[in-house]
Amino acid sequence: KRVALTFDDGPSSECTPRLLDILKEENVKATFFLVGKNIKENEDIVIRMKNEGHLIGNHTFNHPNVIGMSEEQFGKELSMVSYKFKEITGKEMTRFYRAPQGKLSFDNLKMAQKLGYKTFFWSLAYVDWNTDAQPTKEEAFSKLLTRVHPGAIVLLHNTSSTNGEILDELLEKWEDMGYKFGKLQDIK
Repeated sequence: KRVALTFDDGPSSECTPRLLDILKEENVKATFFLVGKNIKENEDIVIRMKNEGHLIGNHTFNHPNVIGMSEEQFGKELSMVSYKFKEITGKEMTRFYRAPQGKLSFDNLKMAQKLGYKTFFWSLAYVDWNTDAQPTKEEAFSKLLTRVHPGAIVLLHNTSSTNGEILDELLEKWEDMGYKFGKLQDIK
């Protein structure tokens, strides 16, 4: 039973280093969908993610609602992220894309595909993105432990202090339930 761990909206100087520490300690690789404007402020974290073997995907530069966006503007949102990533790491960004706020349209999917991106959604998430109203540890576990399933694509946010507090214990609990972890391409 495999689970893909994915993290959106980062990197965050406050929360992402703790997540990376736990992933390294547990020998777990994840997929990070990064927001370009956050990359600019956290280049060292992006380099660390890449050096530690995590997959890096595109979550747009400004995190806008992409529904109804022109093909030109959409392309700019993605290319600004991939350009910044290559500038920092010297490597091409994996052409994996996740739409901000999970808002997609058929046109958006076609635009991403035309640019060579594979679009990913998620099958397990919880309300962890509001930094002003973080869930408790108990609330997080009640959502994440009861909803996990084989092949799950788990969405957690880099910006969540709760995720930094629970990730090590969450991974252990999921391992006890028989789950193994991987990047998106590892899930079948």
